[in-house]
Amino acid sequence: GRITLFLSTGSLELRSLTDADSGEYIINITPAAGGALTGSTTLNIYGEQPVSNVAVHPKSADLVEFSSVILSCTSFGSSISFLWLNDTSEVTASDRVHLTDGGSTLTIVNVTRYDQQPFRCHVFNPVSNDTSEPVNIIIKNTNLLLSPSEEYFAEGSDVRLFCSTESRPPAQFMWFLNGESLPHSEPELNLTNIQMNNTGNYSCQAFNDKTMRNETSQLTAISVLGKCEQSFCIYKKMWLKRCDLSLYL
Repeated sequence: GRITLFLSTGSLELRSLTDADSGEYIINITPAAGGALTGSTTLNIYGEQPVSNVAVHPKSADLVEFSSVILSCTSFGSSISFLWLNDTSEVTASDRVHLTDGGSTLTIVNVTRYDQQPFRCHVFNPVSNDTSEPVNIIIKNTNLLLSPSEEYFAEGSDVRLFCSTESRPPAQFMWFLNGESLPHSEPELNLTNIQMNNTGNYSCQAFNDKTMRNETSQLTAISVLGKCEQSFCIYKKMWLKRCDLSLYL
């Protein structure tokens, strides 16, 4: 049979368990010296299939900041539950984070650069558990590059600013100087023969006319210096105090 009682040890072995084997088991032992001993235990039989093949789709996501992303977790197994992890922290529902479909679907609204930690899906049931491979969310930002990469320039210099972003369809661009728009709509802004009135904080804004979203770069400061008796002081800030010039920020 499939049940064996070992009288020498008082142990009971059950093989090929079924749901009918669930319940409370009681043992009574009567030593030769007299005095009965009683013990009990409860056996629970779970018919669940073990968890396996946990995966998250999509495998990765390239996004612009403040867009949304939906991650779906799939798994084999029965009576399964889902737990989402951002790096090692549990993901919980909030105004910006939604857990649906029994917890298998994770939606993040208005993703930020702080959401770039790897996401994992942990699936478990009473008999086993498993965790997916990490899925990375990459946030694409609008970047503003300055060439040459200086902050201080002499009058008459040529300066080039380049705005880059990830966008489908290609983004439309606007340029700003001290918050005021400039009459230029290309990703590259060339400033030739710059003068004092070119001093200020430059930024670019990329606009996607399909999603109706826009992204603005960080400010880039350009300071135009007047004539200097020592030409190298234009590029070496520690020499500026020796020059008779005005600095506009």
